[in-house]
Amino acid sequence: MIVVTGASGQLGRLVVNGLLKKVAASEIALVVRTPEKVADFAALGVQVRQADYDQPETLAAAFKGADKLLLISANEVGRRVPQHRAAIEAAQQASVGLLVYTSLLHADTSPLPLADEHKETEQLIRAAAIPFVILRNGWYSENYVASIDSVLQLGAVFGSAGEGRIASAACADYAEAAVAVLTQENQAGRIYELAGDESYSLAEFAAEIARHSGKHIVYHNLPEADYKAALVGAGLPEGLATVLSESDVGASKGGLFDNSHQLSQLIGRPTTSWKVSVENAIKG
Repeated sequence: MIVVTGASGQLGRLVVNGLLKKVAASEIALVVRTPEKVADFAALGVQVRQADYDQPETLAAAFKGADKLLLISANEVGRRVPQHRAAIEAAQQASVGLLVYTSLLHADTSPLPLADEHKETEQLIRAAAIPFVILRNGWYSENYVASIDSVLQLGAVFGSAGEGRIASAACADYAEAAVAVLTQENQAGRIYELAGDESYSLAEFAAEIARHSGKHIVYHNLPEADYKAALVGAGLPEGLATVLSESDVGASKGGLFDNSHQLSQLIGRPTTSWKVSVENAIKG
């Protein structure tokens, strides 16, 4: 039995779709707070188990019978450690055979403040003495591609990444890596640094948008506080604006770069080019 947490999210849904191509639906269980969000998977024969990180007593039963558990990191930044601790303790109680956790690229040395909770979670996993795999996921290309509509309106990409190289990959690539680990043997103890085969600066990102749109697009590098203020002014919640601005500064220090090609090696193909992601977003 393969159990997937956070299965209603962007990454989780892609993982489940990938698993369904390799294992029977009856061998997959999804742990979600809102079962209605995965009704389409339930209709295919996948088990759906309701549980909540903030209700630890619900987790052990949800993880029961898991030969392999994919713990997709919680999305509430600042609250992840207690939530992850509850999940890890429940995995112990349920005698999970293998715990696979989605962490952050170079979590142990990353300059991104976002890495702190991942680093602490990794320490909790090691202390739990459960066989584990750590998937240290780099940036999703979608994190930047999602802003293209506003970039086209404003004629500029704004950020605080300086000349930092960003080795992003499509969310689907990271999902495929998780599926590979969950369906292959002899994975316990491995730590994967996962990132795109190609890298780019935000100036290059702006130039690529200009190339495909035919519009004049430039990159404006801003101090962290100014970039955060711009994001809040654009309507983003302050917490998300903080994460994005801090992460951009981390990118300027190399925090989103890796050239080990472990992701493409794991999925057996080149990662999705960020240029293709830009082109698809513009051309629809």
